[in-house]
Amino acid sequence: MTYYSVLEVTPTDNAWVEDYLPAANKLVAQYGGKYLTRTSVHELLEGQGIDPALRIIIAWPSKQAAVDFMNDEDYLPHLAARSKGSESHHYLIEGNDELS
Repeated sequence: MTYYSVLEVTPTDNAWVEDYLPAANKLVAQYGGKYLTRTSVHELLEGQGIDPALRIIIAWPSKQAAVDFMNDEDYLPHLAARSKGSESHHYLIEGNDELS
């Protein structure tokens, strides 16, 4: 079953970005993930919420692929740098329509 990572990221220090992007791109692909969007163009249509600088959506072939990516030894230092240099929220969403 497909899973989706939905991230809201607002950098507070851009020092991590240059090293993060090539490493994350490589590892996302390695685990079968596909970026659906990485954009600063978004708007809130309903309710109240945060206004992150970036929204990112990644499709994964399985929950395990997403978890393995997050726990990959090569990714962990980049995750730590992103966590330190940004305000980030990461949701893992099952691609399932429970209301159909």
